[in-house]
Amino acid sequence: MTELVFAGPSGVAILCAYAVVMLLIGWYAGRGGSTGTARGYFTAGGGLGMVTLFFTLYATQYSGNSVVGYPPQAYRSGFLWWQSVPFMIAVIAVYLLFAPRLYVVAKQRGFVTPTDFVRDRFGSTKLSLLTVALMLWGLGNYVLEQLVAMGHGIAGLTGETIPYEVGVIGFIVIMLVYSWTGGMRAVAMTDVLQGIAMLVGIGALLTGVVTLTGGLGTLTTYLTETSPELVGVPDTADAVNWLAMIVMIGFGAAVYPHAIQRVYSARSERTLKRSLALMAWMPLATTGVVFVVGIAGLQLFPGLDTGASEQLVGLIANEVAAQNTVFYLLMILLFGGVVCAIVSTADSAVLAFSSIVAGDLYGRHVAPGATDRRKVLVGKLVGVAMVFGLLAVAWNPPGTLFSIFVLKFELIVQLAPVFILGLYWRRMAPGPTFWGMLAGAVVAGGATLLDLGPFGGVPAGLVGLAANVVICVVGSMAVTRTSRTERMGAVI
Repeated sequence: MTELVFAGPSGVAILCAYAVVMLLIGWYAGRGGSTGTARGYFTAGGGLGMVTLFFTLYATQYSGNSVVGYPPQAYRSGFLWWQSVPFMIAVIAVYLLFAPRLYVVAKQRGFVTPTDFVRDRFGSTKLSLLTVALMLWGLGNYVLEQLVAMGHGIAGLTGETIPYEVGVIGFIVIMLVYSWTGGMRAVAMTDVLQGIAMLVGIGALLTGVVTLTGGLGTLTTYLTETSPELVGVPDTADAVNWLAMIVMIGFGAAVYPHAIQRVYSARSERTLKRSLALMAWMPLATTGVVFVVGIAGLQLFPGLDTGASEQLVGLIANEVAAQNTVFYLLMILLFGGVVCAIVSTADSAVLAFSSIVAGDLYGRHVAPGATDRRKVLVGKLVGVAMVFGLLAVAWNPPGTLFSIFVLKFELIVQLAPVFILGLYWRRMAPGPTFWGMLAGAVVAGGATLLDLGPFGGVPAGLVGLAANVVICVVGSMAVTRTSRTERMGAVI
């Protein structure tokens, strides 16, 4: 392996440059005082245009886990990990199923937090609080994932010149400063920066990988000869798991709280639909590319154990950059883009977490008369406390990025019925919806804690979702429609 070209002062200089740019964006976004209201701070006043909305949706779906965590998973799983492409396609399909309709209702009702829809649609405090609990769990888990990815990404791409712990602390401070200053607008604008850098960078990374391995045909031949088990047809359990993951991630990622908040932030329904149309191309342009990168790692760096493979992207990026000046410059772009992607995804989750605590807990149950400025301040402080609390966990991460990634989906996917069925089915009642969501969470969480799944290749989260839907649908059909359900159903 060649010497790590990003090690030393050059790697530090690149990180500093991107940090300065993100801080400037935060300052610019916060000008004019538009972040003083809850709607202005948490949803950019519903004014995001098509380009900004596209990139912030892109950053929400393609996090640090996608760029840093997926190639190692492909390295360990082989062609079985091609499932990552169709499950990203499934996310877009589910977005198109409910997001435009949710936008119309949100615009009419002035929603700010993701839970606002649940409260307005069902009028149930206990259902709203359960929704809040699942959202906060998912968001906390999501931020933890990004902190781990941040450390691995910076350490790998600088050849350990910047250690894991230093990289995490430095960039969460940058993240908190610019998101505190500019709110959703700053987050979305930094997403544009990282999205452009990442798209160009991963395209260059693919070109460099093809050059290093001699082409896709040569790579496939190499794998067939050296690791035939990684290119063979999956067995029945793997095939079932493939399909189950597509369903679970398709519905789970589409109802991320920070994804729903981006739906609220669109300037118009047409803007939202155009952004989603562009997103339909991104699974192949992003997930497909990093899959190939991970597979190429088997030829470039054979024999890596699980821990070493977690830094695969950094190792390959340095190999590509060592070829010539053009690749070096493009890998600088990728380097910054990956770090920005991780940081921008983390700040999205922190912002959503802050809005839920400030609006749904503090603003409704602790201080119902609080001003918008007070709720925004509480949200900011809670976000800071949450990030530093999770640092203790990120210091000694509980598993690979993929294991963390799957864990959050077991519970977050239980939110899908309340948003998707709740938008379209007038008879859906709050009581059965609550008990269905609770049962789904208990089944999924209990099976995960007791290490009982997957069940014949089906993850526990999907088993819980099935129980959730059955209880919700059968129970709702058995009860009388409430006047509130009829009123909201007539609107949507």
